[in-house]
Amino acid sequence: MFEEFKYLSLSHQKAPVQIRELIYLNENECRKLYQLQKDYLNLQDCLVFSTCNRTEIYYHSEKDLSASFISFLGHIKGIEDIEQYMPYFDIVPDPHQAVQHLFEVAAGLHSAVLGDIQIANQVKEAYKIAVECQSTGPLLHRLLHTVFHANKRIHQETAFREGTASVSYAASQLADSLATQIIDPKALVIGAGEIGREVAINLKDSCIKNITICNRTLEKAEELSNTHGFNVLPFEDLFNKVKEFDVIIIAASGEKPLLQTQHFENAPYKLYFVIDIAVPRGASQEIEKIPLLSLYNIDDLQDEIKQAQENRKKAIPAVKKIIEEMVQEFYEWTKKLEFSPVIQKMKDALEQIRQEELKRYTKNVSEKEVERMDALSKSIIQKIIKLPVLQLKASCQRGQAETLIDVLNDLFDLEKNKVKLN
Repeated sequence: MFEEFKYLSLSHQKAPVQIRELIYLNENECRKLYQLQKDYLNLQDCLVFSTCNRTEIYYHSEKDLSASFISFLGHIKGIEDIEQYMPYFDIVPDPHQAVQHLFEVAAGLHSAVLGDIQIANQVKEAYKIAVECQSTGPLLHRLLHTVFHANKRIHQETAFREGTASVSYAASQLADSLATQIIDPKALVIGAGEIGREVAINLKDSCIKNITICNRTLEKAEELSNTHGFNVLPFEDLFNKVKEFDVIIIAASGEKPLLQTQHFENAPYKLYFVIDIAVPRGASQEIEKIPLLSLYNIDDLQDEIKQAQENRKKAIPAVKKIIEEMVQEFYEWTKKLEFSPVIQKMKDALEQIRQEELKRYTKNVSEKEVERMDALSKSIIQKIIKLPVLQLKASCQRGQAETLIDVLNDLFDLEKNKVKLN
């Protein structure tokens, strides 16, 4: 089973943001892909997850189905010539590489922001959707739960997730801490590009529950809203409505700063927090003169970000050691899959012999004696099978199970229903 595990990936490491945005799948589109694979491929194990930085598909099949999956992506996204984007995909049929890659991606080792915890949550959400779409078999169930356990250990045993290592995450953390000073805070994120999207998504885990997106292109804001449940403010209403918000995060810039002092004229007398992470700056420095308004810019976040990134780099060896241990644990489980079916058939064969012999010798025996013979014969069977099971486990760990399984098939006459190794 494990030897047929594969994956394909389109990520920020090879594809520019324009390509990644074309291929990105929201939740409904992921569900459509699961339905397509059910209809045309009927795979038991398939995992799809898509973020602003990567779209990946893991699956179990004897054949390389990457062309089919890429065709599905083109159908879902309405891209007729999807083949032109093939060079941006990594297509990996090696199961060991596929397993290792999933562990490292979920840990944040391949994230644009080293150690980004958001990717771990995204993998969990993708697994949840895959389960709901009935696209997860025993292999993926075990693999994903081992991945989640690895992430838990990384969080508990290393400093890999400590600190704020990205501008977007730092901005959302700052917004969260500032918003605690306000009852029912309202946040506005200006810009629905990569940074603005990440800020808004990170804010979902904050104390701010009223989040609004404003973007020059309304469709982009609406797409983000449809996926994550945010409110939308049309760009043409921005300057009239901006003073209604408490926390304003600017992730979009122009030829001159978007927010000027005049946009806060006749504003309510209340706290305002403006976090400007746009380059060039999206807010005029003059707005800091407005009473009760505090302005933060990207420089205010850089020292914390730099230190966090250095600490995370130092933790990489410890993270890789945990992943190595958990990958090995998963491999040990896959080895057990090789001998479990033959052990069960051996038990069934012995049980059939036991039942037949009991039937022969208990015709004229009391019920109490039958119970004693039944218990005795069960105990004998358990002792007979114990040594083969132990030897088979040991041979699997040495990678030598094939020969012993053939011997057991012959010895217990299992050839009729011979178990073949995957």
